[in-house]
Amino acid sequence: MPLNHHDQVNLLKDILTNHQTDCCGSVSECEQLERLVKSLMVNNNLDSNVKPILQEIYNYSQNGKYSADLDEHILSNQTNLSSWVDDIGQFS
Repeated sequence: MPLNHHDQVNLLKDILTNHQTDCCGSVSECEQLERLVKSLMVNNNLDSNVKPILQEIYNYSQNGKYSADLDEHILSNQTNLSSWVDDIGQFS
C-alpha cells in the first residue's frame, strides 16, 4: 500500500527525529530518507518553500550513506536535524 503525502512527511520526520535523539542511525534509514525525499519532491501539492529543505535532507542522507562513521555524521548534523524537523512540521 503506497504512503500518501501526509504519511511520507510523518515518516520523514520520525526518521530525522530518531537520528536527532539517538545520535545514531543505519544506512537503510539513509536510503529510506532518500526514497521519501525523491517521492515528496515530485509531489505538486508540496509547498515550494519545503523543497530546498528536502534537498538538504537528501544531501544529508547521501553523505550519511557513504560516511565511514555514520554516527559521527549524524552527531555533526544535530543542529540541522532539529531545524529540519521543525521546518517540515510547519509545512505538513
